[in-house]
Amino acid sequence: MKAVTVKEISHELLNLTPKELRDLCLRLSRFKKENKELLTYLLFESSDEASYVDSVKKEIDRQFEMINKKSYYFIKKCLRRILFNTRKYIRYSQNKKTEIDLLIYYCLKMKEFNPSIQANAALRNLYIRQIETIREKLSSLHEDLQYDYRLELNRL
Repeated sequence: MKAVTVKEISHELLNLTPKELRDLCLRLSRFKKENKELLTYLLFESSDEASYVDSVKKEIDRQFEMINKKSYYFIKKCLRRILFNTRKYIRYSQNKKTEIDLLIYYCLKMKEFNPSIQANAALRNLYIRQIETIREKLSSLHEDLQYDYRLELNRL
């Protein structure tokens, strides 16, 4: 089965009643956890972005506490999983300020992590790539926000 374009889907959604739309959303939420998470964000958390960022930061903290520290292989694997989840939450929001907030927080947690990420080249490179990503994203923000975030970035 070939998927139709977003334009065609949009046009077809205009023809549906509110009850049919609700049923479609509920059916969509049953298929993938990410669909349910996105609907949760859109319905309950998008109105208060600050509390959403705080809840994601708490989730990042929880994941950092659960990292297997037996070897750098496991640490690298866990840090990549945390970054994957962080990017997923960023995708839900689609807000540049939220994206930079969460990436800076992730890098801060990596920098504070013990054993040090500086002892492993792969972890060090992961950290450096995230810093570069933040620098690139900063250019799309307002100048005042850029200044504030550059100060935080310099601390990293």
